[in-house]
Amino acid sequence: MTKEIKQFKTTLKEAGLTLLRGETSTLQINTGLLCNQVCKHCHLSAGPDRAELMNRKTVEEIGEFAAANSFSSIDITGGAPEMNPELPYMIKIFKEFAPEVIIRSNLSVLYESGRDSLTNCFKEAGVTITASFPSVNEKQSDSQRGNGNFNKSVETLKKLNGIGYGMKDTNLVLNLVSNPAGAFMPASQEETETRFRATLFSKWGIQFSKLFSFVNVPLGRYEKWLKTSGNYFSYISELVSNFNPEAVQNLMCRNLMAVSWDGFLFDCDFNLAAGLYSGEKKTHISEISIPLKKGAEIATDNYCYACAAGKGFT
Repeated sequence: MTKEIKQFKTTLKEAGLTLLRGETSTLQINTGLLCNQVCKHCHLSAGPDRAELMNRKTVEEIGEFAAANSFSSIDITGGAPEMNPELPYMIKIFKEFAPEVIIRSNLSVLYESGRDSLTNCFKEAGVTITASFPSVNEKQSDSQRGNGNFNKSVETLKKLNGIGYGMKDTNLVLNLVSNPAGAFMPASQEETETRFRATLFSKWGIQFSKLFSFVNVPLGRYEKWLKTSGNYFSYISELVSNFNPEAVQNLMCRNLMAVSWDGFLFDCDFNLAAGLYSGEKKTHISEISIPLKKGAEIATDNYCYACAAGKGFT
């Protein structure tokens, strides 16, 4: 097998496609890389030894920008955003400027003592929780996220159900995200959701709103694991062979702008991980007054194959 990988830009060109920005509807905010887990598949290499954290000044600069514009969703991610002490302040501010605020959680961090005030904050603000739950198999999950994290996540899901999250008669949305535990494509989202829903309810009585099944992106710790395990080129080749031209025009980067913990702009969180700035120019949130320009070319690299494989990141 050749180790030459066709450039993503070349594949787009051969398919007669361009990847351009549409209207920006989602503002994604990365609060920092501090995390209680060291996940094998993490594209940001987040963990407990990371010091990058968004400070209040940057939160307020983003708040001023959000107040002057119109977003349908503000998506708060990390690391583990729950480990940033400014998170309750972020929720208070950003909830005023978008109808939906999303918190991306690894669940196990909410299992820790002293986190009940955060879950109550989530409920009071009505934020959407989008939670990483890679597998309903304990051994597979812990091999990816660390020993004991599966049971902590299960207990957290039960607690969230207990305050109304994911339950049919409430407006508290609890979504799950599943990622493969190895160097392969995920099963279909529909099949995975059906299996997760049946298993979680039959074993623990757990309910959730919706499941998203995502391809792992070859960046950060996951890229290092692929290379040390000898799976890198075979995995990239699989992503290339699963390139779906129909997925390109609906990719999330077309309608999203990402802001790093220090306030700089990216087309997505994956480009943030790679240090690939929007427009290939280092621009701070305080330097702009309107969202990234519609029709501007989106910065890409070969890891973008992961987003355009199968049904894609939409």
